[in-house]
Amino acid sequence: MAREYEAALNCLSSLITRRSRAARGNKGDRYDLMFDYLKILELEDAISQLKIIHVAGTKGKGSTCTFTESILRCCGFRTGLFTSPHLIDVRERFRLDGVKVSEEKFLEHFWWCWNRLQEKNGDNLPMPTYFRFLALLAFKIFSAEQQVDVAIVEVGLGGKFDATNVVKEPIVCGISSLGYDHMEILGNTLGEIAGEKAGIFKKGVPAWTVPQPEEAMRMLEEKASQLGVPLQVVSPLDHGLLKNQHLGLDGEHQCLNAGLAIALSSVWLKTTGNLQGMQIDQNNLPEQFVRGLSRASLEGRAQVVSDSSLGQQQNSNLGGLTFYLDGAHSPESLEVCAKWFSRVIREDPSHLEEQIHKKHHPGRGGHPNSLGGKEHLQMLLFNCMSVRNPQLLLPRLVNTCSQHGVKFHKALFVPNQSAYNKVGSHASPPTDPQQVDLSWQLTLQRVWENLIHGEQEFVELC
Repeated sequence: MAREYEAALNCLSSLITRRSRAARGNKGDRYDLMFDYLKILELEDAISQLKIIHVAGTKGKGSTCTFTESILRCCGFRTGLFTSPHLIDVRERFRLDGVKVSEEKFLEHFWWCWNRLQEKNGDNLPMPTYFRFLALLAFKIFSAEQQVDVAIVEVGLGGKFDATNVVKEPIVCGISSLGYDHMEILGNTLGEIAGEKAGIFKKGVPAWTVPQPEEAMRMLEEKASQLGVPLQVVSPLDHGLLKNQHLGLDGEHQCLNAGLAIALSSVWLKTTGNLQGMQIDQNNLPEQFVRGLSRASLEGRAQVVSDSSLGQQQNSNLGGLTFYLDGAHSPESLEVCAKWFSRVIREDPSHLEEQIHKKHHPGRGGHPNSLGGKEHLQMLLFNCMSVRNPQLLLPRLVNTCSQHGVKFHKALFVPNQSAYNKVGSHASPPTDPQQVDLSWQLTLQRVWENLIHGEQEFVELC
């Protein structure tokens, strides 16, 4: 099965292409092909029978989907969840009842889709691009699993021309926080970006969103009005409703995503006739909702991973190593990430012990990364794609941390190549690391050095 899985991943990797802006001028980057693919895969009727929750947004849509799935699963429903991106294995994108799809089921549905599309492949009908194939595969998996009661589908990019937007009649739509991201594809203003995201609205289908910047909200309301969509705005979750529990996803910003998830889940339950016996209002949350919110889990989002083995190695002078992981990649999300990191650093018991030690023994230090009131090192491990502007990202991260009393002692800028340089866990690392192009990492380093040294002029990016 390992060889067959590797073959499937190689096929999937072959579909990766450079993204282009989908607009009227290029017919939505040939978005209409999605409906040809649906016919070939006999998915049109199957998708219409799925009771779908569709979520778009710039920040927080993955977290919102995760909260929503967990809530409805705790309400007793069989769930399907499609999110992106994955961290290690592509199967993370497809979850049934909160668990990534098995290799056996993945391969069964993968080859079913792949072989039928290959049979029809030609000049007028090329194979789907990478994400479009994954979206088709998700719909195939969810429709093949007859027990799936609800499918929660996260938009990949934008909305209007996204592969997931073949959903014609979702039960409810959600728009998470909007901001400046993927501007080379979605547009240069918040209004343009919001217009693309609002492309998932369907006539008469209720939609919910979080408080948005004025320009973005104005566009969402305009698009909703055109389609007769009842658009409502949620409030952040009140921690008091959790009954002494904590959100499964850390960070104060998650209260907004949780509030949106509560609204989407409530509408789904009411529309499908499953709300009996549940009282949901601003003063009360059903026990199932509280359990779902507290049990939600999403790797790579405000995640803390401890590695104590480093300090246990023979003759090691180092203490435990802790990784604080987050996939933030926009200025706004970097600021949120920095606030979360600063808070968990301050609340860490060993860090508090260090501060007490320094207060009572000024000028006395200890070995980094060890307990007993000895100094800790904060090291930044950073990577961003070359389409990003580090002059916008790094200052927001560093300055926000500094404002909260947290400083980085060193920074490491790593290349994109890794042991997982394809789309799954069986990929191999580069054969010759010496040949890896580090020019972008050197650019990041120069931006960092200018920032740390307080220079006014940043280097011009390549």
